[in-house]
Amino acid sequence: MEISVYNIKGEDTGKKVTLEDGVFCIEPNDHIIYLDVKQYMANKRQGTAKAKERNEISGSTRKLGRQKGGGGARRGDVKSPVLVGGGRIFGPKPRDYSFKLNKKEKALARRSALSYKLQDEAITVVEDFTFETPKTKEFLAIAKNLNIDSKKLLVVLPENNDMIYLSARNLQRTKVTTVSELNTYKVLDANHLILLESSVNALNNF
Repeated sequence: MEISVYNIKGEDTGKKVTLEDGVFCIEPNDHIIYLDVKQYMANKRQGTAKAKERNEISGSTRKLGRQKGGGGARRGDVKSPVLVGGGRIFGPKPRDYSFKLNKKEKALARRSALSYKLQDEAITVVEDFTFETPKTKEFLAIAKNLNIDSKKLLVVLPENNDMIYLSARNLQRTKVTTVSELNTYKVLDANHLILLESSVNALNNF
């Protein structure tokens, strides 16, 4: 599929770039998207939550009251889970939440997410540009010229560009990434994608 290329003034340059049907025009697989996003979120979890169980609490093991006839719950020592300050039953322990997902499945999830964006007409291709110095105002002007300044944006660069990254860093609703770092979660989290013209060739090989 061919799509128009715009310049930073928001004007159609008359040029066209081809978005590969095998990447941007496939039938999206919702379940694979779910698995990829689930893995991304799980891998970010620290898994350091910990609560002390009964055998880890410091305190006397003296039985506090008789077994029967007290009118309340049976409890042993001060470490009993039924008492305030006692151990917790089946409390959380440090664990690893990450899990494996095959490379082909992750690639299919990315292509599915990109296909959804193209279906929603939420992709804009812009001529390659950069800034001499980091200027947030200039980046905002580009977004305004493209009529997408009110949307949550993801700018996809072919490679790292500190000038563009620093210009967009202070914008709460704008993220900058490279083709190699692009993942399903980032694509779905944005309302609109800005692809630099030179990024398209790399994305076509996803």
